[in-house]
Amino acid sequence: MIKPGTRQNLIIVNRKPHGVYLGESPDADAVSRVLLPARQVPEGAALGDRIEVFIYRDSDDRLIATTDEPLIALEGTAVLRVSAVTKIGAFLDWGLPKELLLPFQEQTAKVRAGEDVLVAFYIDRSDRCAATMKVYPYLSTDAPYIPGQTVTGRVYQMDGIHGAYVAVDDRYSGRIPARELTKDLHVGDVLSLHVTAVKEDGKLDLSVRDKAYLMMDEDAEAVLQVIRDDFGGELPFDDKADPEKIREVFGLSKASFKRAVGRLYKERRIELAGGKITLCQ
Repeated sequence: MIKPGTRQNLIIVNRKPHGVYLGESPDADAVSRVLLPARQVPEGAALGDRIEVFIYRDSDDRLIATTDEPLIALEGTAVLRVSAVTKIGAFLDWGLPKELLLPFQEQTAKVRAGEDVLVAFYIDRSDRCAATMKVYPYLSTDAPYIPGQTVTGRVYQMDGIHGAYVAVDDRYSGRIPARELTKDLHVGDVLSLHVTAVKEDGKLDLSVRDKAYLMMDEDAEAVLQVIRDDFGGELPFDDKADPEKIREVFGLSKASFKRAVGRLYKERRIELAGGKITLCQ
């Protein structure tokens, strides 16, 4: 069966001025044929010849063949350029004459013309080619990375409870847990990340921060400055405070804050008493 979104090796069964009709067998009837437009027909092609083509739908929703190669494979992922945004969604340049629709309901963030977005390619319920920014089910879980390695990832979805979902190398499944989010991130951000764990299912846990021992000095100095400049030298809570309170004031996870406070206390630059942190004179 000739299906949209697939590459197929078909036979030329009829020739017309506007192109050739292809089928799976030489005796394919009119209903089972698909048009390859004249400008796409290889020079010297004759009846009975086989041609490898990609199948999609034209602007009139008819199946049509092309010898062009799309920039994304069915159920694969790729970064595509937004060419226009209309009342039904965004259209993406995927290397074919008719652009690929990214419906509004498949967008994880608002997109604009000229932007590059990570999407997956699927066939919708109406048997049409479409794109989605909800790429989680399409990402691979066999990344060749181990904890401690640095990778490049693209944020494709934000979740207030679970954190930021990231496509490593635009193809592998990863996540920055909410506890590791020390700065505002947005869909489309491309980041240098550290692999903190490889889960049993192959997905990656990631961190936007450097290794703890490298960041401790920097965090300690930042905590010291906030206590001095914003609180006059006395912070009205300590490292037992609610994680959200710590993140709101310092932009640090509770674990990072505790390490920084521990460093400052060990160096006798702060005092801990009465649920407060006070700078030493």
